[in-house]
Amino acid sequence: MAKITWKPGTMEYPLPPVMVSCGTMEKPNIMTAAWTGIVSSDPVMTYVSIRPSRYSHELIKESGEFVINLTNLPLVTAADYCGVKSGRDVNKFKEMKLTPAKCSQVSAPQIEESPVSLECKVKNITNYGTHDMFLAEVVAVNVDDKYIDENGKLWLEKAGLIAYVHNYYYTLGRNVGFFGFSVCKSAMKAKERMKNVVVEIKESKIKTEEKPKNKFEGNRSSWSNRNSSKNNKKKFDGKKKFDNFNKKEKQGNDINKKKSFSSKPRKSFKK
Repeated sequence: MAKITWKPGTMEYPLPPVMVSCGTMEKPNIMTAAWTGIVSSDPVMTYVSIRPSRYSHELIKESGEFVINLTNLPLVTAADYCGVKSGRDVNKFKEMKLTPAKCSQVSAPQIEESPVSLECKVKNITNYGTHDMFLAEVVAVNVDDKYIDENGKLWLEKAGLIAYVHNYYYTLGRNVGFFGFSVCKSAMKAKERMKNVVVEIKESKIKTEEKPKNKFEGNRSSWSNRNSSKNNKKKFDGKKKFDNFNKKEKQGNDINKKKSFSSKPRKSFKK
């Protein structure tokens, strides 16, 4: 395997294609952004990078607030639409039949259909060439209660979140581990045991005969056995059979001749 060196590029994948809602409840807007992430856990800090030419850029810069809405499979079409259409031209909430809902800490609306919505307040705006990075603090998190069990645990893996990889959207795959599993002895032992598992295919105890290819093939072996048993007793001699037949037929003809030329006198009939 050999790696090829390219010039610098945006090749850090996968990314979360979040739907950033902004504006007000009266004039809401949505944009899709994949360049976002967590900066700090205490305080909880996040960011979103937006081109200055985008309509959402001026709305967020003016209000200093926005909401990051996580997207799942039912929202993938809306996420793509909100990434290619401009809020200057269309009402994306209306076009995608989404519901703007009130937030607790910011005036910007959240998307009610989103499984998780993070309310954010801008702390700093920094220009990095083509994009401006909006550094913000997460002031509240809104979660759909259908992903919370009776013990209050959030099962976010059940939300069907999607990822963005090199211009394509993907659903998340199988679970391959949990945080810290590499140093968990029981988890590593289980993984090692799975490496040594050998799948053995055993033959069935009930033997089944193969079906003959045609109606004659199935009786071929039985006929051959019969013939072989007869051959062992007595071989067939065609010439002898033919000679015996002719001999019997000749004897039968001779007997008939003798009967026709009998020496007995013929009876005379008086006239």
